[in-house]
Amino acid sequence: MLLAIDTSVGTSVAIVDLRLGVLAERSSDDTRRHAEVIGEFIQACFDEAGIAVADLSGVVAGMGPGPFTGLRVGIAAARAFAFGAAKPVVPIVSHDAVAFGVVQPVLVVTDARRNEIHWSSYAMPDAAGLPTRTSGPSLARAAELESIVSAHPGHRLIQARTVSAAPLGLLAESLYANGRQFAADVPLYLRSPDVTISAGPKRVTG
Repeated sequence: MLLAIDTSVGTSVAIVDLRLGVLAERSSDDTRRHAEVIGEFIQACFDEAGIAVADLSGVVAGMGPGPFTGLRVGIAAARAFAFGAAKPVVPIVSHDAVAFGVVQPVLVVTDARRNEIHWSSYAMPDAAGLPTRTSGPSLARAAELESIVSAHPGHRLIQARTVSAAPLGLLAESLYANGRQFAADVPLYLRSPDVTISAGPKRVTG
């Protein structure tokens, strides 16, 4: 049983189980209130599922791609919750969760803000029904979407306004059940944050 959290686009929290399926989920496509709602969503999911923290086997973190400010909220929440519960963190690429369960080639696109998009392409699922990513995640100008779609004929376009934590968690369960590796525990920001730390002390002149 897993608690899954993703804030790569909107905010989504779910509790899932490989055998029982989705026990609870809360989601919002608001891209600015991750920090305000994530704690409420986690509590609501535990209340609805009727389970204790001790029942979990791990915490799934959606690793993006996503804008720096929003994505780090979910990853930090997942890591903090896992640390407090003494459970492992399971990193999963957020786009893979969107493609999970789609039985045809697919092109996943999410909003990267600043008139840019994140995109990944997938071939048919493998024999275990797991996503087969063929390119990405990548960052592109929103105006380039048409050419990206043209370069992937036969692919179903999915423009996700939020990444549901339910398939994120179920994908993690399926990867584990099939002996597959999880994603690297590295956030996929793909773009530098708006604010950076200066390389050295500010020079003062008088």
